[in-house]
Amino acid sequence: MCTRLSRKSKGFTLVEIMIVVAIIALLASIAIPNLLRAKISANDALAKATLRSISTASEAYATTNNGSYPGAITSLTGATPPYLNAAYCGSTLSGYTYACGMASTGYTVTATPSTVGTTGTTTYTMTTGGILTP
Repeated sequence: MCTRLSRKSKGFTLVEIMIVVAIIALLASIAIPNLLRAKISANDALAKATLRSISTASEAYATTNNGSYPGAITSLTGATPPYLNAAYCGSTLSGYTYACGMASTGYTVTATPSTVGTTGTTTYTMTTGGILTP
């Protein structure tokens, strides 16, 4: 007796698998750029929030110390209780590098993206009085 294979075999054809792969590739090509844009936007928002935190801590320090601003970031992190929980100056956080210029007369804090267009879009600067400039 000879058994023949039925035309209705179970499984997927190569064409069906290729169509599924093409659809997945199309969805990925749409989703990945949006995800990267969202990450850059989140990094920008975090940079501005970090600058505001440093500014708020510096202004609180000046209020407590008769108008004299902190001369270094350690004045903000080393107080009991601390004005600021982390020393951001000279460090990189979420794609931004922070640089601080502090003196008893005022401060300037800058957040610069590590790679413009990839980790962030703009260099932000916060100066005495809480003035944020992009």
